[in-house]
Amino acid sequence: MGGNVLLQIRSLEKEFRVDGRTVPILNIPEWSIAKGEKVAITGPSGSGKSTLLHLISGILRPDRGEIYINETPLHKLKEAELDKLRASQIGYVLQDFHLIPSLTVEENVEIALKWRLSAKQKKDLIGGWLEKVGLQNRSTHLPSQLSRGQQQRVAIVRALVNDPPLVLADEPTGSLDWETADEISELLLNLSAAETKTLIVVTHDLNMARRFPVCLDIYDVNRIRGSKQEASMA
Repeated sequence: MGGNVLLQIRSLEKEFRVDGRTVPILNIPEWSIAKGEKVAITGPSGSGKSTLLHLISGILRPDRGEIYINETPLHKLKEAELDKLRASQIGYVLQDFHLIPSLTVEENVEIALKWRLSAKQKKDLIGGWLEKVGLQNRSTHLPSQLSRGQQQRVAIVRALVNDPPLVLADEPTGSLDWETADEISELLLNLSAAETKTLIVVTHDLNMARRFPVCLDIYDVNRIRGSKQEASMA
């Protein structure tokens, strides 16, 4: 594996049991992504896009095959080791934000921090990130006091605040109106570029996908073509 490769996948297979039968979801012979690369993956529902992100993050285990992040073999790690790797290496942005309603913007970001910092260091770090996404005046607001676009900005900060080399985003604009979706797409790309992150997004939003230097259909990497998988995690 070359020194410039962040993600390497080899002979990856994943299947689910659906109504008593085995449904193959992913079959990826070989795929790699370089450090700092920005990749959008498109494809129909049930084609394995989200499953691929779950495998890359270690949330799911492959049935067969190998996954490496920065040369670390995820497929060989124990659960505690996977938790540690996710905390240090991966930021995750989801469609539904998953902010805690009773916590302020600042507190929602603070609970994601993995470093031991003084109160002032935490406040300065979080404040700097909120300024980057235009929420510097919203730090004490609750999620219910924010628009959906603003809530997604908080979720992006939460994913990036620990400085992970890899950022995964699963339909990050899926619940937003088109204008807000464009703003979030641009923000995510710009922040990832400024912070030299590797960014992998799965999306139905073709306008978002076209902004990326690399845009792939899931079937460009997955040898299971045209099947209509019904597994809920795909």
